[in-house]
Amino acid sequence: MAWGKKKSSGRKEPQFGLGASLSELRLNLQDRITIASDDKPKKPAAKRDSSGGKSSERKSSQGKSRKRRSAGGLRRGLYRTFYWGAVLGLWAAIAITGVVIYIGAHLPPIQSLEIPKRPPTIEIVGLDGSVLATRGEMAGANVSLKELPPYLPKAFIAIEDRRFYSHYGVDPLGIVRAAAANIMHRGVSQGGSTLTQQLAKNLFLTQERTLQRKLQEVELAFWLERKHSKNQILELYLNRVYFGSGAYGVEAAAQKYFGKSARKVTLAEAAMLAGLVKSPSRLAPNRNPEGAEKRAQTVLAAMADANFITAQQAQAAIARPSYAVKPTGAGTVNYVADWIGEVLDDLVGQIDQNIVVETSIDPKLQSIAEAAIIDELAAKSVKFNVTQGALVAMTPTGEVRAMVGGRNYADSQFNRAVTAKRQPGSAFKPFVYLTAIEAGLTPDTIRQDAPLDVKGWKPENYTHEYFGSVTLTQALAMSLNTVAVRLGLEVGPKNVVRTAHRLGIASKLEANASIALGTSEVSLLELSGAYAPFANGGRAVSPHVVTRIRTDSGKVLYMRQPDPLDQVIEPRNVAMMNTMMRETLVSGTARKAEIPGWIAAGKTGTSQDFRDAWFIGYTSNLVTGVWLGNDDNSPTRKATGGGLPVEIWTRFMRAAHQGVPVAGLPMGNQGGLFANATPSFSQAGNVQPEMPVVAAGTSARPAPTRTSVRPEAASGLDGWLMDRLFGGR
Repeated sequence: MAWGKKKSSGRKEPQFGLGASLSELRLNLQDRITIASDDKPKKPAAKRDSSGGKSSERKSSQGKSRKRRSAGGLRRGLYRTFYWGAVLGLWAAIAITGVVIYIGAHLPPIQSLEIPKRPPTIEIVGLDGSVLATRGEMAGANVSLKELPPYLPKAFIAIEDRRFYSHYGVDPLGIVRAAAANIMHRGVSQGGSTLTQQLAKNLFLTQERTLQRKLQEVELAFWLERKHSKNQILELYLNRVYFGSGAYGVEAAAQKYFGKSARKVTLAEAAMLAGLVKSPSRLAPNRNPEGAEKRAQTVLAAMADANFITAQQAQAAIARPSYAVKPTGAGTVNYVADWIGEVLDDLVGQIDQNIVVETSIDPKLQSIAEAAIIDELAAKSVKFNVTQGALVAMTPTGEVRAMVGGRNYADSQFNRAVTAKRQPGSAFKPFVYLTAIEAGLTPDTIRQDAPLDVKGWKPENYTHEYFGSVTLTQALAMSLNTVAVRLGLEVGPKNVVRTAHRLGIASKLEANASIALGTSEVSLLELSGAYAPFANGGRAVSPHVVTRIRTDSGKVLYMRQPDPLDQVIEPRNVAMMNTMMRETLVSGTARKAEIPGWIAAGKTGTSQDFRDAWFIGYTSNLVTGVWLGNDDNSPTRKATGGGLPVEIWTRFMRAAHQGVPVAGLPMGNQGGLFANATPSFSQAGNVQPEMPVVAAGTSARPAPTRTSVRPEAASGLDGWLMDRLFGGR
């Protein structure tokens, strides 16, 4: 028991019950952690030592400590700067190396990093082998620096790269200067590319403006500088740079603009050539002589500033400016060349070598056609308010012999013979009449020329007069609108459209009542081609101009194969159509269209409000179509198909048939009104005594006796009405 009491009195256990006092958990002073005297914060020296001796010593010690700490901090700062600079430099070097590798990986293949071949030249020749035009990227022969006058290369250095002989492909000073100028002008006013960079771009890269392309240009510039000498680079540059108008190299440019070799250019001409590099398309002297001359003056001033020439030489050159020669081949044959360029890719694909394109164009006929269009428009365009014209002449098998796409190629390169689509008016009516013939009608079939109402649409004749009962031949020759519409409705507009497409019309045609009057638009080329079956006996043709394509060495890349002899019109129907369309030239709307000794046929056409005037006529030798009008589709002053187009057609066809053996159209002996009017092919060798003899110089083929079928023969109309009527379409 005593032991238990002693034990209980010797230790008091803490209580954690709800009744325990929180005071028992508080720390007493004895329980607090105390700080040893050595660890106590020291009081300021001033309070402990009033004499100041120890205070001065401590201050001195603290100053030295601060200096040591400052020096150590500076060393540590320098170390950190060096360390991070090295790290960043290493990463920058890695990044630059990566960019160089990436750009190098996307350069052209190594095997192509030799001087590539010159751009291909496309030479277009005519039927007689003469050169008609040159297309593609025209590159002149290589010329060496020693062959050129010394001021020619210096002109390029002065204006494009003054420090050419002192940099290594890239000119940092030039880049800084260009950047400063661009910032001041708030735009791109100068470029920092050296001649070497420009050469790299021209030889190997595209013209896109991207950072990657620019880095590739820089890398290739260094490669060129390592691979070639400065003079070699300059010579390559002069022989490869683009000068506008399809000319690559100084030799081609000098021939193009000045009609002479680069070896013979004057100082003023050299300055103009150097000035073209900045913007060859905008500054080409044959298009912008004022801009080219102003730029040439800037080049001369730069040459004088660089001490390449004296100020007196610069002033003398400015006083005697150079003038571009008249472009060769600027005539209408360029419309043909452009058309060839559009179809060339389909014939031979991508061109990577010089080629010769042999065509069906007859240079003599091309000149005749050009003169006919230009002269007639010059004489009468103001009177009739007609600004443009086009002509296509092809053989009955579709070989284009001449094409004029406009009156002035230099002013407008738009080809109105191929690209323009206009309403043919009454020139479309042969397809209506052929559909009717194929349905069983004949040239002697009678139809009524009388007022007509088609759901509110009331077509009228040109003279607003009506002639009652007329034959189909008379109706077509007189271009009576009401008869054409009646026939179109009788056979069905869809069938008329099918007929036109079968003969060669490719354009979309609306199968409605007005299709009989030629309200759907077509091109002159396709309309002329669709008339060819009437001239060749009923076979479909595809108008074409390219006959063969070969390389310089003579390797044939393309040879035109003859069209399949698809009979799209029965011979009997061809004969009846030729009989009717022959009468258009004899007594109808195209009475002025006459070729001595030859049988010809055709049809005039005038669209609504006299906007278009057409005549498509043909012999067994040529099918020729003429169109006149305005590009903005504005009305003419009553220019009709029987007027200017017929005059142009007659002038061309008479000249084109000089000395050509006469041959007749396939007209046959159809009986009726035209039974003996014209001979068929089977009669070609028979000489009829009552027919006039052909003029000397042609074959013994007799000219047919003109048989005029006047409306009074069928309807009793007076002759004076014909004169009034045939002044129209």
